[in-house]
Amino acid sequence: MHAVIEDGKKRMAGALSSLTKEFARLRTGRASVSLIEPIVAEYYGNPTPISQIASLSVPDARTITIQPWDKAAFGAVEKAILKSDLGLNPVNDGKLIRIVIPPLTEERRKDLVKVAKKFTEEAKVAVRNVRRDINEAIKKLLKDKDITEDEQRKMEAEVQKLTDDTIKKCDETFSAKEKEIMDL
Repeated sequence: MHAVIEDGKKRMAGALSSLTKEFARLRTGRASVSLIEPIVAEYYGNPTPISQIASLSVPDARTITIQPWDKAAFGAVEKAILKSDLGLNPVNDGKLIRIVIPPLTEERRKDLVKVAKKFTEEAKVAVRNVRRDINEAIKKLLKDKDITEDEQRKMEAEVQKLTDDTIKKCDETFSAKEKEIMDL
């Protein structure tokens, strides 16, 4: 009985965690290594995440530096960044690859808020799907006579509270991200 609720808690927390990861990848005008971590470079014929072939750092609020460990990786890293849809221009000085994050225009900020809103809605849908799955499991327990109707109502109320709390956290996460994006 409690295993069903615990499974639901884990799955809802996973949806919230996924939302947070998506938000980390959104460009906000501030430099962050999470912006380029998902980029994959062609390294000796194998697609390899940049973070596995170079050290990434953020020396200031508008700059990301990438220091490949192998000189042969410079071209591959540079090409991968240019091909990504982030619109970033890497500058290679032979020792480091620097990426200066340009300030965002007002229109681009509004577009990013829309993308963040979409991610938030997807997370909320995932949470509601988990709620539906748990409620179906609870109904099955009742049908199999493993729980009483009172226990069913109590469990469904607990699931609804858990759902409401998780959706509230999704909204709070979105509000914080929106504020970060719209800050100049």
